[in-house]
Amino acid sequence: MALKNMFRKPIGVIGAGSFGLAVANLLAENNKVLIYARNIEVVDAINTAKSWNKYKMHDNVHAINDMQQLAEKCEVIFPVIPSANFREMMQTLSPFLHPYHILIHATKGLDLNLPKGKTLVDMETLERHHIKTMSEVIMDESMVVRIGCLAGPNLAREIAQGLPAATVIASHFNEVIQIGQQLLRSDRFQVYGNPDLTGIELCGVLKNIIAIASGALSGMELGENARALLISRGMVEMIYLGRAMGGKTESFIGLAGIGDLVATSTSTLSRNFTVGNRLAKGENLDSILGDMQEVAEGVNTIRICKKIADSFKIRAPITEILHRVLFEKITMEEAVQYLMKYPLNVDVDFM
Repeated sequence: MALKNMFRKPIGVIGAGSFGLAVANLLAENNKVLIYARNIEVVDAINTAKSWNKYKMHDNVHAINDMQQLAEKCEVIFPVIPSANFREMMQTLSPFLHPYHILIHATKGLDLNLPKGKTLVDMETLERHHIKTMSEVIMDESMVVRIGCLAGPNLAREIAQGLPAATVIASHFNEVIQIGQQLLRSDRFQVYGNPDLTGIELCGVLKNIIAIASGALSGMELGENARALLISRGMVEMIYLGRAMGGKTESFIGLAGIGDLVATSTSTLSRNFTVGNRLAKGENLDSILGDMQEVAEGVNTIRICKKIADSFKIRAPITEILHRVLFEKITMEEAVQYLMKYPLNVDVDFM
C-alpha cells in the first residue's frame, strides 16, 4: 500500500492522557486525526472547545468514543494508554482490526502473563514468557503484524509548548519506521529509527524506576553529584535487566535509553520523578498515587522487575532497594545508605 494513499485516511490515537493529546497534536500538523477517549466529557471538550486538560488541540483533531469507527476509518493507529489497561483495550479493538493495520504504541509498561489464578506474589520465579511488552500484547490479541513502538525523552508538556524534542520509532519492519517518521517528523520534532523493538520498549519501561529514585534524591536535597551517580548506575542496571529480556545494549545507550533516562530523572514534569520526590518528603505511596491524575508506570514496574532480577539472577540494587522502600516500609534515608555502601568496584562491565 503506497504511503500517499494511506495518508488520505485519518491517523488514529487511542488515549486522551497528556501524551496521547501531545501525539495527536503532532500528527495533526500534517494529517487528520481521530482520537479515541473513553470519557464522553473529554470527547465533547475536544470537539467543541478544542481543548482538554489545559492542552489546546489542533483543528485537525476530532475525538470519538467508538473503537469500531476508529479501526474502520484509520489504518495507522497509535495506542497511548497505561499498561494496566492495554490488554483489555486490545481485546476490545482486535475484532475490528485487519492485517493491513499498523499499530505504533507509546505505552511504557509491562504486562504479566501468569498462569490462571496466579498473582505476582504467588510466583516463586518468573520466566520470559510470563512478561509481555506491549508489542507482544498486540501480537497476542490481534492479527496485526506491522507493529512499532514510540519511545524517547518526550515530556508531554514541553511538546505541547512547541519546544524542540525527538523520539525513536522502533519496529522489525522498515516500513513501520518510515511511516512513523513521515507522520511525526517536523521542524521541531526529530524521529529516529531502530530495529530493536524489544530493546526500545524496555528502555521506556526501565527508566521509570531510576526516575523515581532520582525524584527521591531531589526531595532529600542530596545534590547533583548524587544524581549523576544514580543515573550512571541506573543505566547499567537498565542494561542488565533489558538484555535479560531480549533487548540490545546499543538501544540503551541511545536516545530512548540514556536520553529518556536523563529527561525523566531530572524533570519535575515527570510523573515518576514526582512520586519519588513526594515519597522522600514523607508522603504515603497510596495517597500520592490517589491524587495523581495520570499513572506513574514506575511503581508497578518496580514490582515486576524485582521479581525478574531475582528470577534471572541479575544484579539490580536500585530496583531492589526501591522495592523495599515502596512495599517493605524502609525509609529513604536507609535506602540511600544501602546504595552508597553497595559493594561494586567496576564502573562499566557490560560492553
